[in-house]
Amino acid sequence: MNNFDCVVVGGGMVGAASALSLANLGLTVALIEQHQPHCFDKSQALDLRVSAISLASEHLLTQLGAWPQLQQWRLCPYKRLGVWEHQASYTEFNADDIEQSHLGHIIENRLVQLALWQQVKNHSKVTLFSPANLESFTQSANEIAITLVDNSAVTEQGKTQKITAKLLIAADGANSQVRKLANIGITGWDYQQSAMLINIETQTPQQDITWQQFFETGPLALLPLPGKSELGGYASLVWYQGKDEIKRLSSLSCEQLQVEILEAFPQRLGKIKVIDKGAFPLTRRHANTYQKNRVLLLGDAAHTINPMAGQGVNLGFKDVKALQTVIASAIGNNECWHEPNILSRYETKRRKDNLLMMTTMDSLYVTFGHPSPAVKLFRNIGLAMANKIPFLKKKALAYACGV
Repeated sequence: MNNFDCVVVGGGMVGAASALSLANLGLTVALIEQHQPHCFDKSQALDLRVSAISLASEHLLTQLGAWPQLQQWRLCPYKRLGVWEHQASYTEFNADDIEQSHLGHIIENRLVQLALWQQVKNHSKVTLFSPANLESFTQSANEIAITLVDNSAVTEQGKTQKITAKLLIAADGANSQVRKLANIGITGWDYQQSAMLINIETQTPQQDITWQQFFETGPLALLPLPGKSELGGYASLVWYQGKDEIKRLSSLSCEQLQVEILEAFPQRLGKIKVIDKGAFPLTRRHANTYQKNRVLLLGDAAHTINPMAGQGVNLGFKDVKALQTVIASAIGNNECWHEPNILSRYETKRRKDNLLMMTTMDSLYVTFGHPSPAVKLFRNIGLAMANKIPFLKKKALAYACGV
């Protein structure tokens, strides 16, 4: 089959979810991805890359059939979120405040992708091209002609394939090739900071709280992870700092890094053992438009956000849900769902919400990094007041969870 309703480039969490969500509407979908996720084995070490999957994202993954598999593998629910600069301004958000059993789950990115791929491979409406990558595409009035390279082919004649589609979806990450080929520009900046991810064993068994303490140099955070270790439990630490400092910390052995952690992190961390580490730079990117005729950008291809509140993949899943809603509504109303004026409704639904979350994270980043005593007093008063205005606290929590 060479003709599809939709072609999705990028088979990560957002790309796989978008392919499934559109296939569930009865559309034929091609999914192009260079690398297939490795199979799961319970003896595998915890990955460094994890996400705080919100309630809204959990609902989407349930709808797509991936959630039951994740429950059988491994995930860690959390019920509380603690934030503070000084202990006197400690603020805690609790799932009970919004009448939920939990706020979200910490799950390895690879497992979310793998659970979605299991559904992709079993879906009659999805054709998987992997390992493969997009080479080029051209748009006409009614369709998109796509050239892809099949990296599994053993002969030169078999390497290049041509397919057509009514819609091309870019879910190929922050350095999206589709976005570049479509000549869609971006705005953004480098935060001049990096984040270090550190998997540790903790003296404390699996916790139900994720917390974050703010410093002028950047926040320090803990995300609980599933499982029992020899020491007690597991957790992921996120250490935000200047690039040079993170480079220095990355060069340390696990034993040396352990000493630095105990000196920098709050005492509530307790006894730990470092088992894995990695780092990445912090950048902000926002596409100038999410649409170029029949090309749409989703997830990191459209926007990357400061990871301070763990909203990156959740915003991507909101993109998926919005696109599914737009196309389902058009089909239900007997509209031509793939016409550019119909597809433009997706950006209308998502751009303001994404920009609001990005701006909020940037404001928090700047505010908590400001050395002024007056600003410091203001931000601590703000945190303390959050506990005294339950209505606003609940609204903010419900919005972050997507309920």
